[in-house]
Amino acid sequence: MLELRKDIFADERDDNLKEIGKGTQRQDMLGHVTGTSTYFDDHKLQGMLHLKVLRSPHAHARLRRIDTMEAERSPGVRRIIRGADVPVNLNTLLSLINFGKDDEPSLAVDKVRYKGEPIVAVVADSPREAYEAIAKVRVDYEPLPAVFDVEDALKSGAPVVNETYPRNTFVYHDVYDHQKLRFGDVERGFAEADHVLEQRYQMSPIEHAPTETNGSIAAPDTNGRYVVYTSTQALFFSLDTCAKILDVPSNTFHFIGGTVGGGFGGKVDTLTEPLAILGAMLTGRPVRYQLGREEEMQFGSPRGAERIYIKDGVMRDGRIVARKIRAYFDSGAYTRLSSYAVVKCVAHLPGPYTIPNVHGDVYCVFTNRTPATAMRGFGVTAMDFALECQMDKLAHLVGIDPMEFRILNAYRDGDMKAHRREAKNTALIECVQVAAEKAKWPLREEVKRMSSRKDGGGSRAAISPTPLEPVPQRAAVSQQRTTYDRASPAPIHEPPPPAPPPPPRPQAPPSSHGATRFSSVFGTRRR
Repeated sequence: MLELRKDIFADERDDNLKEIGKGTQRQDMLGHVTGTSTYFDDHKLQGMLHLKVLRSPHAHARLRRIDTMEAERSPGVRRIIRGADVPVNLNTLLSLINFGKDDEPSLAVDKVRYKGEPIVAVVADSPREAYEAIAKVRVDYEPLPAVFDVEDALKSGAPVVNETYPRNTFVYHDVYDHQKLRFGDVERGFAEADHVLEQRYQMSPIEHAPTETNGSIAAPDTNGRYVVYTSTQALFFSLDTCAKILDVPSNTFHFIGGTVGGGFGGKVDTLTEPLAILGAMLTGRPVRYQLGREEEMQFGSPRGAERIYIKDGVMRDGRIVARKIRAYFDSGAYTRLSSYAVVKCVAHLPGPYTIPNVHGDVYCVFTNRTPATAMRGFGVTAMDFALECQMDKLAHLVGIDPMEFRILNAYRDGDMKAHRREAKNTALIECVQVAAEKAKWPLREEVKRMSSRKDGGGSRAAISPTPLEPVPQRAAVSQQRTTYDRASPAPIHEPPPPAPPPPPRPQAPPSSHGATRFSSVFGTRRR
């Protein structure tokens, strides 16, 4: 069981916080192991139809002609849906909060901009009949030059991917073509540094690959309303998006979320619900639309690829005196959540370290790849990977132990961050010290005495170069666990019982837009 380090967390309560380090029963565990958890696809509705989509085989092409006549006569087909049938065919999720412009069609009309982009939807009595009808749709494509590399996309004469942003970069507030961070004089810092190190880092796109692919079922309800069973992670984002695309009041829909069979951020986008609802509107019957595994890989959003260049100036004593970063986030063909990922990325620069001179430029770039979205700390994960790799290389360059090198440069209370905010309640030094202790990584006594207080327990220049030797390491990574909070300041000794099942969902619940996930524990403290 973990114990609180009173020498570090002196203000914490005297009780042992027994929840920490103890197993806590997941509230959904019983349903999972007994097979009684309810997913969207468990709703088998009478007369349910099935929707499937024709997707582009090209990464970039003009649609000269779409012929659905033979498909319309195919057995079992109830409705063919094209882009002209969608009331508001352009959308982007963040436009709900006035961030960016609508740029992605539910069904392509004049062009396709990535392989797998939807063009025509078929609603039929069975999935097989829908697929057979899709095979009969004839599309005349005019292939166009495509661009797949972020830096190539920014070159003069590169193919325009997304006409909403003709320079192939997202434009913030209709003014800025990228996010900037400026602090101090980085060129002077490089000139004064004893060593300068430049490196390039790359992270490829990552598909979430959930066990349950994206899907939803929409069915006519009473009073002209529609009930929607969905696998979304963001119920009200999806509801509001559907109301916008279908041009109806949001109270037209009754969205019901159930157990999500794996999401990790990939089910924040509203990928299936608008067409499922439109199919139900046009046929008057329930419609099920779920992506196949290949569709999930082509159409379901990955975490975007990132390319990062870092240039650091460091002194012989280990102090980083300048850091310059240029990074490119691959948004794919449309915005989705990539523009927000870049904002998050810049907000975390230059890492949790005090560096007096910082220069950062981060671009959200459009390419002819699958549009990117959220995934477990997106926008921050790749940058942290690059920064920490760079920290290891810098430590090796100046001959300082990598743990000690991080402690030397870590934020301390009172430091001025590059965003011109004072660092408060920092604890990175203590975290590294504890991590070193648990990993049996030797730290010198003078380093163990350092702290995140304003005085720091020692000078930043007090660490002398030390020989680097391999140290056995072990690591354990746990999966997501049930979390809970306790409002009472009284000592906590036992975890609370599992929450009761939620009451029946009202017709007009308060709006919420979901959550992103970190391994966090919330509690109370006294001063």
